[in-house]
Amino acid sequence: MTFRLLSPGVRVWGQVHEDDVARAKDLGVTLIVNNRPDGEEPGQPASAQVEAWARAAGLDYASVPVRGRPTPGEAAALGDLLETAESALIFCRSGMRSAAAWAMARTARAP
Repeated sequence: MTFRLLSPGVRVWGQVHEDDVARAKDLGVTLIVNNRPDGEEPGQPASAQVEAWARAAGLDYASVPVRGRPTPGEAAALGDLLETAESALIFCRSGMRSAAAWAMARTARAP
């Protein structure tokens, strides 16, 4: 499976697991952004676990939890992170919230 490319340097995916972190690193990802709140679904890895996988792989990590539709503040926080990252993988349960937050951030920053 391939991460979905939203724009150059920004990929989106559903829930990330340890093997996804390794694949992301192989693709040149330098930052993983978690848009999923802890405890959303039984059995999902906690943010701290995903952060540990990312840090062990030498990647930066950030968490911007989004519940439901992204707010302008959540989109702005994601946009700030993506603006400084060389290459990022953003994720939530299915990738839809992350893609929506990314789109909101881009729209808000458009000239």
